[in-house]
Amino acid sequence: MSAIGADELGALIRAMAERVASEREALNRLDAALGDGDHGTSINAAFAEAVAAIDALEQPSPSAVWLATAKALMNRMGGASGAIFGSFFLKGVANLRDIDRVSHNRMAGLLVSGLDSVKARGKARVGDKTMVDALAPAVAAFGAAADFGAAWAAAATAARAGAESTREMTAKLGRAKFLGERAIGHTDPGATTIALMFEAAHDWWKENKA
Repeated sequence: MSAIGADELGALIRAMAERVASEREALNRLDAALGDGDHGTSINAAFAEAVAAIDALEQPSPSAVWLATAKALMNRMGGASGAIFGSFFLKGVANLRDIDRVSHNRMAGLLVSGLDSVKARGKARVGDKTMVDALAPAVAAFGAAADFGAAWAAAATAARAGAESTREMTAKLGRAKFLGERAIGHTDPGATTIALMFEAAHDWWKENKA
């Protein structure tokens, strides 16, 4: 498939929401080791709200789906994490205006702009033990692939590897930075969430579009 529309984008967000919901308690446990212990609960609620908002759209479009997701993550999740996760989606809304179909190349650019926004807002780089450790390699892998099917697969693999790499890192940002070496041995919950999102997208694509 060379391009996807609002329905497919909405389905991808729904798949992400379902995966996050299934891993809510596991994400909370990861967060309890490094932060407040509520990451799974808050991002699950935000994605659920995103799905509800998408379902309520009277005139779905790619930009409307992306904007609904951004708003839900920013407003329902709240705090620094909500702002950062939300900014990933919000940055790309302008790139989707006035189009009905999203090509692989446009989606790749969308992901790059989202990554740039996350890095600018959170000041994180690869190696800081944050979601960027999963997001950066996933975005690069997506863009290097030839089509949607290969892109979601490559991005999912790269995101999981990036998330797992945070296990041996000390944190340079957020609450976890105060733990010093005690953070070693714990995977960053934000990076794990990114891996879940890309894995869900890959699985949905494989089941419905391959």
